[in-house]
Amino acid sequence: MCTLIQNIFNVIYLLLLARALLSWVVQDPYYNPNPIVRFIYQATEPILAPFRRVIPPVGMFDISFIVAIIAIQLIGGALLSVVAQAGLCYGF
Repeated sequence: MCTLIQNIFNVIYLLLLARALLSWVVQDPYYNPNPIVRFIYQATEPILAPFRRVIPPVGMFDISFIVAIIAIQLIGGALLSVVAQAGLCYGF
């Protein structure tokens, strides 16, 4: 159970990281012909949108990504801790 949770949060983290890197090189991701780029943006937008509503950009930089990464790490760690305390993890 813990491995599954860790893997899910790792995939979310990697998608967010890929989006951050793509934002430096992709001009318009929604009209990009590459299906991988469109998938990454569509998969991460529901995660980043709530943070963008609360956190304004700082100059040209969107810091909601950084806050989202920290939140994902904290939520993942808390969830793993709860599952481990419930005795559903072996070797954690």
